[in-house]
Amino acid sequence: MPADTSDKPKKSELAETPHYHGHRDRLRERFRSAGPDALSDYELLEMLLFGSLSRGDVKPLAKSLIKEFGSFAEVIHAPEARLQKVDGLGEKTVTHIKLIAAAASRIAKGQLKQRTMLSSWNDVIDYCRTSMAFADKEQFRILFLDKRNQLIADEVQQVGTVDHAPVYPREVVKRALELSATAVILVHNHPTRPISITLDHATTL
Repeated sequence: MPADTSDKPKKSELAETPHYHGHRDRLRERFRSAGPDALSDYELLEMLLFGSLSRGDVKPLAKSLIKEFGSFAEVIHAPEARLQKVDGLGEKTVTHIKLIAAAASRIAKGQLKQRTMLSSWNDVIDYCRTSMAFADKEQFRILFLDKRNQLIADEVQQVGTVDHAPVYPREVVKRALELSATAVILVHNHPTRPISITLDHATTL
């Protein structure tokens, strides 16, 4: 008569449970119960990576990205070419990261356009940081405003090198007339100093 093996653990049960078992569910629960401020940059990035990397432990990859680029914001706004060089990031994941960056920029633009007036220079700086602070080349951007200081258009006039972007006053005035703008704000970024934005000039036409 064969021996009763019903009480013996199965082979699969003998295998060591991965250290990250249940980690995704715990992280999602903390996000839902405590909010995004309860998560560090790398943990928020982990949750972003869940969308394209359905299996495995993504914590090491998230920490590696934060170490490489500096912060959550700098990761999602990093140049696509640099992201593609990171071990563990495939084309699908890089596209997913850039989608988050595009969504953040679109939301910021929508929020600014819905305001009756620009309430302060800090609002303008915050908006510009979302749009251009992490660009790898210098941009010369123009915000065209109406007589109530409401945004009509946000346009990149020139893209230059890492520290130089030419601008031509004639083209600025020409575009302002086309849009019937009554004021313009000229701004550029500093690729060598992430999150650094300079307001070059603001004038009423």
